[in-house]
Amino acid sequence: MSIEPIALSKALASFDALWSPRIVTRVNDYDVRIAKVEGEHIWHVHDNTDEFFLVLDGELYISVREPEGERTVRLPAGAVFTVPRGVEHRPSAPGGASILMFEPAGTPTVGDRHAEIPDHIDVTTGHALGS
Repeated sequence: MSIEPIALSKALASFDALWSPRIVTRVNDYDVRIAKVEGEHIWHVHDNTDEFFLVLDGELYISVREPEGERTVRLPAGAVFTVPRGVEHRPSAPGGASILMFEPAGTPTVGDRHAEIPDHIDVTTGHALGS
């Protein structure tokens, strides 16, 4: 891990793949990941961890299924949202967005339980920046 500053704008410019997060750094046992997103991800659940989102650019929507029903949270640039562990959710960005996520290293992008995975979703635990 580098002990030099990382410009997120430069890091985001280094790749084009959608729904394919890059690990920009680690904090203890957590990955700090960035991703470009557009369209819909899949409904999925992380059984053992919360998932933190920060919208860097654009607008992200996160639909969640809760005991009270389904709702969608709108996140403009600069907004943060944490999906609690065990909550089924589906991120989407109709107009595209750049996001930062904070989650334990090794957390799969499709969660522990999920729907069928379409081709546009990268099943990964994060790629090294520059790959």
